[in-house]
Amino acid sequence: MAYRWETPASVWLEDDKSGRFELVSSEGLSRIDWHAQERGRVPDCAQLLGASLPLSCDCSPIFPEGFAFCPNCGRALDKLAGQYKNQPDWWGPWSDQFLPRHVPHGLPVTMLALGDSLEERPAAPAIGRVELAMPVPPNAECVFAAGAYGFPVPRLLALACARGVLQYWDPMAQLWHVMAAEPGAASLAFTAAEYAWIPALNPMRGEVALLPSDTGLHRLWINPVSETYRTECVLDAPLASSPGMIRRHVACLFNSDGGARLWTADGAEATVFDCGGVPASGWSRPIGYDDRLTWLHAQGQLSWRAGTAPQWLPWPAGWTPRAEFGGPTQSRDGRLWLIGHGADGYSFLELGTATPQSEPVNGARLGFASLLFRRGHAVVGDPWDPEHVEDPHDDDTLVLPLLRGFNNNRSQPSGLILRFHKYTGRAEDALSGRTIARTTVEWIGKRNVILDEIVRLARPLACVPFVYDGCLWLHHPDWNRMRGWRLEELS
Repeated sequence: MAYRWETPASVWLEDDKSGRFELVSSEGLSRIDWHAQERGRVPDCAQLLGASLPLSCDCSPIFPEGFAFCPNCGRALDKLAGQYKNQPDWWGPWSDQFLPRHVPHGLPVTMLALGDSLEERPAAPAIGRVELAMPVPPNAECVFAAGAYGFPVPRLLALACARGVLQYWDPMAQLWHVMAAEPGAASLAFTAAEYAWIPALNPMRGEVALLPSDTGLHRLWINPVSETYRTECVLDAPLASSPGMIRRHVACLFNSDGGARLWTADGAEATVFDCGGVPASGWSRPIGYDDRLTWLHAQGQLSWRAGTAPQWLPWPAGWTPRAEFGGPTQSRDGRLWLIGHGADGYSFLELGTATPQSEPVNGARLGFASLLFRRGHAVVGDPWDPEHVEDPHDDDTLVLPLLRGFNNNRSQPSGLILRFHKYTGRAEDALSGRTIARTTVEWIGKRNVILDEIVRLARPLACVPFVYDGCLWLHHPDWNRMRGWRLEELS
């Protein structure tokens, strides 16, 4: 026989002989397989549920939410409900929902005040060291999300989108778990374009995001107690691009028998536009700016504004974009520009117009969203302006920006960068097949801080920064452990 306990969110059973509690169901979660988790995941599950843990009694390894004392022996319990403070979510460096409208959405820019903490460390030329380490996920080519997903505590997810493998980090056991698909769940694999998801605002319990897959657009739900996930279909069609959102409008490209089409939705109403002739794959993640969404491609750009038909604009003849250099950047008058290469060398091309202006430059410039570098020097004016030389020794270095920290001072760049030392070759070579002998991870801002040093770095574009549990982390698929630096409390 078992006694039934009901809390506002869960149902528990108490064994009348052993006195041990077992979770039967919980709000928002699918089937609970409690016995499979009882051995090693009790501390993690207790935090997720806001349950209570024993301090000194052995009556049960876990107690229902709100229990302050053991009902059998009367000893005090560790009541986890209400103990944890909210932490900011992280949905990838390209998915900060709180950026102001005059900043392009979809580029690696964050509103989090990372510099307030990182710049307290000794300034360059002092070389810092990694302060924390975390094992790399089993499927290392992945994107990260850190959020509460409707639970009392935040948790880290790593989605290997090429293979469709969803991985969950158990911070109590310091282990990665691969989440299993529930019956009927769609595959999470997506290989047609750059990956981007749309996080759920004010999520219900277990609700994660709207995400693309090779079979359609789906809403993802997780059950971290049972280590499973399920999906809800929003658009049943093979996608050609990741979804984007501007105001309340969601849009993405999909493929049909008649060619590529643009699907848009505002609430329950959906509209489909014919985009015949545009590529069926290979799109960048969407950029939201000036009340429109733009997808970039090696052949051109597709721009869409709510209430109008999409516009396909091929690149000028002979001009090829250099998307690997970073992405669109802004001029002082607010226009977006993309660097590329043509018959006359490198140039910046204006985006979003059928008659674009072109501005030549004297070499490769790496960066995005006004965080731009020519070799080792920052470009603080228009993208084609001369670089600002502070230290001539930086001429033999090459800077690759990873993440811009938003501020309103254009003359003071702020962000996370990689600096390749003693490198005078082509930027394209450094970003592709070349192994860089010495690289430093740096935060630039009011004070420049060297966070760490990397020996023999290959594939620098695979470096992924993310924020989780009050720390800045840097991941690379070739490393065995991710590098972390503590941050002060983020608001």
